[in-house]
Amino acid sequence: MTAGAQTPDTSPLPLDSDIEVDDARTPAPRPVHLHWRYLGLVALGGMIGTGIREALSLAIPPVAGIPFTTAAINIIGAFVLGFLLETLAHRGEDAGRRRVLRLFAGTGILGGFTTYSALATDTVLLLQNAPAVGLAYAVGTLLIGGAATAGGIISARAIRRKDAR
Repeated sequence: MTAGAQTPDTSPLPLDSDIEVDDARTPAPRPVHLHWRYLGLVALGGMIGTGIREALSLAIPPVAGIPFTTAAINIIGAFVLGFLLETLAHRGEDAGRRRVLRLFAGTGILGGFTTYSALATDTVLLLQNAPAVGLAYAVGTLLIGGAATAGGIISARAIRRKDAR
């Protein structure tokens, strides 16, 4: 190298460039999905949510061949998930009890409760028998579900503002 030229930095790079560390050799924390206790929370919540969904599906059969229960389950789940995540996001970092609640109730219970695979299956069956009904069912469920998510977020914000007064 010539005089005045800089030498390249040969220090080791951090394992995860998204986190700041004092020592680049410090390993990144294990991702949440690699912790057995969190997996157990999601699995337990999923069993509960799936059980509730199945009970509702058996108790409230399709009306005129249209599975309104599946649509209602997905729409209600979207609202509650929007509300839950908005509430948790403004209470602080995703750690401790907030993380446990998000994984158990959000990913677990609501993930098991909602069923987009049944929505897809129901849509295919409806499209085969009545294409217009099947299309309306699919598009309607998705649009109303998106609006329900927004409604959950807006509701959580409104409650937070009211509590702040």
